[in-house]
Amino acid sequence: MDCLENAQKRFGKLIESEFARIEKMKGSGEIADFSKMEKITVGIMPGDGIGPIIMKQAIRVINELIDNEIAGGKIVLKEIEGLTIENRVEKNESLPADVFEEIKKCDVLLKGPMMTPRAGDGLPNLISVNSLLRRGLELYAAVRPTKIKEKNIDWTFFRENIEGEYIWGNKGIQVSDDLAVDFKVQTKQGSERIARAAFEFARKGGKKNVTVVTKSNIVKLTDGNFQEAVKRIGKEYPEIEVQEKLVDALCAKLMDPEFTKGMEVIVLPNLYGDIVTDIAAEYQGGLGTASSSNIGDKYALFEAIHGTAPYLMNSGRGEYADPSSLIRAAGQMLQHIGYKNCNDLLEEALDICVEKERKVVLTTFTDGSSAAEFTDYLIETIQKLGHK
Repeated sequence: MDCLENAQKRFGKLIESEFARIEKMKGSGEIADFSKMEKITVGIMPGDGIGPIIMKQAIRVINELIDNEIAGGKIVLKEIEGLTIENRVEKNESLPADVFEEIKKCDVLLKGPMMTPRAGDGLPNLISVNSLLRRGLELYAAVRPTKIKEKNIDWTFFRENIEGEYIWGNKGIQVSDDLAVDFKVQTKQGSERIARAAFEFARKGGKKNVTVVTKSNIVKLTDGNFQEAVKRIGKEYPEIEVQEKLVDALCAKLMDPEFTKGMEVIVLPNLYGDIVTDIAAEYQGGLGTASSSNIGDKYALFEAIHGTAPYLMNSGRGEYADPSSLIRAAGQMLQHIGYKNCNDLLEEALDICVEKERKVVLTTFTDGSSAAEFTDYLIETIQKLGHK
């Protein structure tokens, strides 16, 4: 009985914390308007492993694309220190409070991959800094584009970024030696705001379809409520078709053109979004080619979706890592703050460098090109396209 009572008390406290979070979501938050800002501060967080290597190349591209804005002080690149795994382990904090205060002074953030310790690493059991940043900055929409030209695929995924299985990911209850319980959390407010973000994106981009992906036939309440929230918000956008897909079927048939016919914008709960977007990235060319935008009302964070690549670092091949993912994230960041033309130019240059010409090829091996050599080629291509 003591086990049951303790579990009930812990669960009650978790529920209370969610009611407080819901009230916060109901309040009107500050919405960033970059067009009215005299100065935009971009926080640079290089990360761990290959992070600093590929971040260096991403910054080279940013400097090429917006050199005048940086020189004139309109855009300031500010490196955020203290988020290395060494410093986080020393402080035994995933996101040290003093570092988070510096982060909140920025308007947007560009982040390299950061290590989350796992069992067997010999490090403290720190939770993911990514999840803490998403929650702390209310970055509720993870936006991941997938483009595969030869298959006529142009999808944009909107993954709910805070709730689901992840929000209480480290707060499950070991009721007894025989029973452990983890949780999945869904709120009306959280589901509606990710749905609205997806529909607004679709409307502004002239898209005609939003597809909601769940396992609502089995997970009746949380997934069912999420699906209904998307359909409810969809009624405000009558020109946009709403499709429903089950996550297992979508994973199995992601490359089946009949199954995915008409799909343009896809909105998913947190865990399914994590899985499906990684699968889509692999079909696109691998996680090294993919990037992610984490969008909130006030802040936004842009990042590569791959990890720190310890196998490259341990074999002395870190300098040969593919920087494309973080470079694409930098382009998305520029588009978000009002420089869509720069992102369009970058995407055109990347298409030439990665798909068409391929004069410089990355293999992550020393017989291929280095990250710096690829970026040289990319910048030369940008210049040829008329930027200079």
